[in-house]
Amino acid sequence: MIVSDPLYGDFQLEDVFEELINSKPIQRLKGVHQGGASYLVNEKWKVTRYDHSIGVMLLIRRLGGTIEEQIAGLLHDVSHTAFSHVIDFVYTNMEEDYHEKIFHSVVTNSEIPTILAKYHYNYREILFADERWTLLERSAPELCADRVDYTLRDMYQYGHITLSEVVDFLENLLVYNRKMYLKSVKSAEWFVKVYYQEVIDFFMDPLNIYGYDMLAKILKIPIERGLLSHADLLGQDEEVIQKIKTSKDVEILALLDQLNPTVKVIQDTHHFHIHRKNKIRLIDPTVFQDHEFLRASSLSMEVSKMNKIALEKAKQGMHVRIISPNRQYN
Repeated sequence: MIVSDPLYGDFQLEDVFEELINSKPIQRLKGVHQGGASYLVNEKWKVTRYDHSIGVMLLIRRLGGTIEEQIAGLLHDVSHTAFSHVIDFVYTNMEEDYHEKIFHSVVTNSEIPTILAKYHYNYREILFADERWTLLERSAPELCADRVDYTLRDMYQYGHITLSEVVDFLENLLVYNRKMYLKSVKSAEWFVKVYYQEVIDFFMDPLNIYGYDMLAKILKIPIERGLLSHADLLGQDEEVIQKIKTSKDVEILALLDQLNPTVKVIQDTHHFHIHRKNKIRLIDPTVFQDHEFLRASSLSMEVSKMNKIALEKAKQGMHVRIISPNRQYN
């Protein structure tokens, strides 16, 4: 099986990956948008969990990670519900980790264990052992394949960075003791800037905040009324929307009508309808310089400054005023 990716290129994959990619759990992710409600308010915001999952796997492969870690990368987001992190706002889950809480159940009750067993892999040893995979996941503020891929993928897809910039950055990645570092301060400064374009400018874009808030309000109603089940939420985004529409609940349909690309919102700290604080996400990658591993912020005033600004913005959150539709917002 050959897989092509706009960021990382073409790769010939082993049979185990072909079966996993063609399995129902991974194919479902083609209909689960990475940005949650974002695609409903901006048709250009359409990166999917499938795109990201393939990307994480290929980035680990590019960096020399084992087959097992590549499998873990491919499957790391398989338990995301429809609309990704929107469900965390439905359930007021401030850690934004609902998908992690149900990961064990989703994997165990799928065809994934059988596929892996066919190729002599123990799914428990690969998928329930996060501490083993230090290319895939590391705690912030360090780099890892998950964090790097969603940043590069979104910002490239949405036109904020070029492919040549991505290539330059990837060439400046260094792997040591199965962990990801950078070779230069310049690359660290570039990535920190791009990362905050993602988690501050994009995640906290007023339109994105509106989409998340409105969709969370919409989803709560059919869940509370028994019109949406947990099994429904493990479908695709559009399947859930169609399920909501078929309920013909007047209140829900009226709210759903307000979730569309024509909505106009602005940031307004004095007259606002929504105030949202997302999970604080900071980055301060380690750089290998002069035979030492040092935090980028200790080498660059620019990185230190960007971190301070990002932290303050995250603490303040986003205040959103709805310009149109001109309707009551509760």
